[in-house]
Amino acid sequence: MAQEYKVYDPKNMLFRRLGPSGLRVPVFSLGGWLTLGGTVLGDPVKEIIKVAFENGINMFDTAEGYAAGKSEEEMGRVIKELGLRRTDLIISTKLFWGGDGPNDTGLSRKHIIEGTKLSLKRLGLDYVDVIFAHRPDPTVPMEEVVRAFNHVINQGWSFYWGTSEWSAQQLEEAHHVAHVYGLIAPIAEQCQHHMLHRERAEQEYDPIYRNYGMGTTVFSALAGGLLTGKYNKGIPDDSRLAKHADLPFLKQLIDSFGEEEGRKKLKIVQDLNNLAQNELGCSVAHLALAWVAKNPNTSTVILGASKPEQVLDNLKAIEVIPKLTPAVLEKIENILGNKPDPVPTFGRPALDKFGRL
Repeated sequence: MAQEYKVYDPKNMLFRRLGPSGLRVPVFSLGGWLTLGGTVLGDPVKEIIKVAFENGINMFDTAEGYAAGKSEEEMGRVIKELGLRRTDLIISTKLFWGGDGPNDTGLSRKHIIEGTKLSLKRLGLDYVDVIFAHRPDPTVPMEEVVRAFNHVINQGWSFYWGTSEWSAQQLEEAHHVAHVYGLIAPIAEQCQHHMLHRERAEQEYDPIYRNYGMGTTVFSALAGGLLTGKYNKGIPDDSRLAKHADLPFLKQLIDSFGEEEGRKKLKIVQDLNNLAQNELGCSVAHLALAWVAKNPNTSTVILGASKPEQVLDNLKAIEVIPKLTPAVLEKIENILGNKPDPVPTFGRPALDKFGRL
């Protein structure tokens, strides 16, 4: 008897190419960092993924380091239990933090190949669509890294590979190595990008977008929850900051609340909230997600959720994207006051934007 699959309905989801590839990804995807397999286990994981899939999300992102592999296990289990057709899904995982041994971490050929096999085993899949180098590894020659990911793709264990939090110089080197040796180059960079953190995604990577067409799979688009407005009057007990206050990334955010820079950010969030509610009829979270999605170099924005309701609420940002007209974007820039400086022209007049650069 043929297996019955849950039929995928994209609903009103928008799709984009992942970087220069032909792979179409939803503008909003779902990630497992800090939640799936970590603070969220069992049936709640199934409900979150089920609601996401039923509302147009068909890309799911995880990593070997998320909850020490438990995120991959939970995601794989749920995909099987829900009866989701593999060809309808885009699954991505990341390699770097695989264990405690000297070769269980980093980007050696040994760990990339062994780590890929272990990730596939935990996921219960024959392949993933995209595999990311979760961080750069300056202790490994770039040729070894690129060749290892090329091997993973040639073995059919992944269709594409990408990077996460690499510098533009490291990305340039990876593309150079791939070009010189006829290997497969990375197609996407998974980076932090939000209204309060812009330089790398909008300035440093500019030549990488221009020269290689790479796209971003953005994480932390809500700045750890800061851009939801929930921390304007303190840290709620059930919030991400309260539950994960020991993480350096979030501890730094908490500590900033008592400093001038942190108070300045909270004021910006309040002003953005007023703009969102009064002019766009949405929440500041919807505005923040739509703003990142509006960037032409964003391939997908990875959502995090500990409840199905959060997925549904975040997807309302799709309706806000077309409302971000040039006039609205200018108002946002006036509130933020942090637009990265353009590349200097040293006094030369600007080129016609409709001509070839």
